[in-house]
Amino acid sequence: MSTSTLTESRRGTADQIKVKEGGGTLNVFSHAFLVLWTLMAAGPLVWVAITAFRTSSDILNDPMGLPSSFHWANFANAWTQAHIGQYALNSLIILAGSLTGTMLLGSMAAYVIARFTFPGNKFVFLLFAGGMMFPVILALVPLFAVMENFQLLDTRAGLIIAYIAYSLPFTTFFLTSFFRTLPTGVQEAAMVDGASHTRTFFQIMLPMAKPGLVSIGIFNFLGQWNQYLLPLLLNNENESSYVLPQGLASLAIAQGYRGDWGALFAGLTIAMVPVLVVYAVFQRQVQAGLTAGALK
Repeated sequence: MSTSTLTESRRGTADQIKVKEGGGTLNVFSHAFLVLWTLMAAGPLVWVAITAFRTSSDILNDPMGLPSSFHWANFANAWTQAHIGQYALNSLIILAGSLTGTMLLGSMAAYVIARFTFPGNKFVFLLFAGGMMFPVILALVPLFAVMENFQLLDTRAGLIIAYIAYSLPFTTFFLTSFFRTLPTGVQEAAMVDGASHTRTFFQIMLPMAKPGLVSIGIFNFLGQWNQYLLPLLLNNENESSYVLPQGLASLAIAQGYRGDWGALFAGLTIAMVPVLVVYAVFQRQVQAGLTAGALK
């Protein structure tokens, strides 16, 4: 081996060592950032869950302390005396109707826009896309007037309709892009075999779009479960019909007079549990749905 070849080989080895050292330093900083981000995101949730087991006097004396004993009565007080159970039931009933309607209407609209060519196709798609850019707060006054004219104020049906209208633009926009990635051969084969458009959609195309449906379903669940502004506007007369965010806000205000801070944190923990469970169960499906369009 010549001297020049040996020198070049040593230089290449030195460069590789430098790259590895630089990559190792970058990995240390990236992992440190991820650890810091995890503490910032999960720290408040853990603190709320721990504080839910403490008495009000312990919380006031040492807000950041650990519970000396597990005070399970906080959850019972929050569920019954603070009516968190009733509020959670109202949220579940409304969410069942709104989430079902949003997914059904959104998937049907997205399928038609993505798979069929007709005059005004792009215009309809742009209308849904424009709906995502329209601030909800600008529609509160006309929305209240419309709901009042149709006698839908302080009703579950009114909230369900408002939730569907609020979530439909993004759902249609997301699923339209997803339906465009699905193969056309299966749809054409079903049509040749005599399947109707309805049967093709529900029995063939909809199951194929399951990753996208799960992903957007999770986003809609989180957004509708935590919705506060629309219930505050449309469902503010009867306290027994409050949804969970309204109930928690009412409970937080009441603690300024009652001082049952343990029940407040217990109510917050109860509100967090469904969100964490849904995300933990469907985490892989959400990731698969978000990356499916890029992989196909």
